[in-house]
Amino acid sequence: MNHPLRRVATVVLVMFLALMVSTTWIQFFRAETLDNDPRNVRTIYREYDNYRGPIVVAGDAVASSAPVDDPFGFQRSYTDGPLYAPVTGYFSVVNGTSEIESAENDYLSGEASSLWLDRLTGLVTGEQPQGASVELTIDPAAQQAAWDALGDQRGAVVAIEPATGRVLALVSKPSYDPNTLASHDSGEASAAFQELSNADGDPMSNRAIRGKTYPPGSTFKLVTSAAALESGDYTPETVIPAPDTIPYPQSSQSMQNFGGISCSPSGEMTLADALRISCNTAFADLGVTLGDDALRDQAEDFGFDDDGLTIPMRVTASHFPTNDTEESDEGGTLRAGIGQGAVRATPLQMAMVSAAIANDGVQMAPYTVETVRNPDLDVVRKTDPRRLRTSVSSSTAEDLTQMMLGVVQNGSGTSAQMPGVQVAGKTGTAENVPGEAPHAWFTSFAPADDPQVAVAVIVENGGSSGSEATGGAVAAPIAKAVMEAVLNG
Repeated sequence: MNHPLRRVATVVLVMFLALMVSTTWIQFFRAETLDNDPRNVRTIYREYDNYRGPIVVAGDAVASSAPVDDPFGFQRSYTDGPLYAPVTGYFSVVNGTSEIESAENDYLSGEASSLWLDRLTGLVTGEQPQGASVELTIDPAAQQAAWDALGDQRGAVVAIEPATGRVLALVSKPSYDPNTLASHDSGEASAAFQELSNADGDPMSNRAIRGKTYPPGSTFKLVTSAAALESGDYTPETVIPAPDTIPYPQSSQSMQNFGGISCSPSGEMTLADALRISCNTAFADLGVTLGDDALRDQAEDFGFDDDGLTIPMRVTASHFPTNDTEESDEGGTLRAGIGQGAVRATPLQMAMVSAAIANDGVQMAPYTVETVRNPDLDVVRKTDPRRLRTSVSSSTAEDLTQMMLGVVQNGSGTSAQMPGVQVAGKTGTAENVPGEAPHAWFTSFAPADDPQVAVAVIVENGGSSGSEATGGAVAAPIAKAVMEAVLNG
């Protein structure tokens, strides 16, 4: 009789121990992960009872909370919601959080460890708990200029201050209004989220930094040029082959230049001239000569394949094809040299390429949060500029700057010219899905002799120009508008 009882008791004891271990694991070790999971609406229900701190741009709140007479206590609202949505994101009782609302949630909600004294003071005084304010680096004039210049076209714009990494503009279109997702009516908020999720153009996709990446096209020729210059075997005046066509290995097809033109009657030209007119065959041949590893190393020196970048929003890594893909053969290297094939980049990445060149070859870590202040407006956190990596030597950066000046002064990027200001830039017209119009790219910085802003623009499928689009005609004027807004501010 005792033996069966002992077995049952042992089984019950093991079950209790398993339950205790499981509960402890969930409540202690996984507490932070579960608490920060955007699907955990319990956290948001609790946070709605507190005054959530504002998100501020140039002294004005673009996201704020106000008391309301309902069970939640405070209503989150967004000023110029679609304009700033790629930065602010949303805070929703049903749909969770995104972007700055998610990345800085601990501060906005007042739960950050550095705000413990404020929470303690609130407990003692009985005052309503308040979150901290998050002040962004965004320049409202640059943000508005990017928004207006992009118009109804799909695409994205990113502007960076080269010397610091401060993100001055971050626009993605089509966009959405976060106010519809912040509704306290769970049915309305859910319906709004579903409608946006199914909407044409995927408006909740942050094209500037995450999710969708693009073939960078000829803007990647900056990377190929950098690899050549860094090798020590080339200067801007080095003469390189520039044939009318280059046959793909083991194929009856050949690579041509844009529009089937001839880059040079002699079949060769200087590296600087090849970049100036964006000669495909010259850079395809150069890519093969340099080799796949050299291109990959240089791309990584500019930040490609960096999986850990946050600004503080999560950033999708740009990508250069690895050795174990079919794109690492000679045909793949031909395409990679001109930013095609399996090469993929975000607009942020291409802005970072230009910013590194502008900053004497040093790439600064991009960031969007300038300062966090407690309810008494004392600074509890300030972002200091941080050196991310050295992308190229200062001499290579100077050579690339001069080459990019040629692109804008009398090359493929003349639409970016600004009176009295030297603009360094590079165009890109990137093929993507067969049968669809190419993407139009432009990346640049200005003034070239004292860089204040670096920009990258992509207009998907040529925008309103469709198959007739080029980066110089479609994207360069958008970059120009953003640079003017920063320099005239």
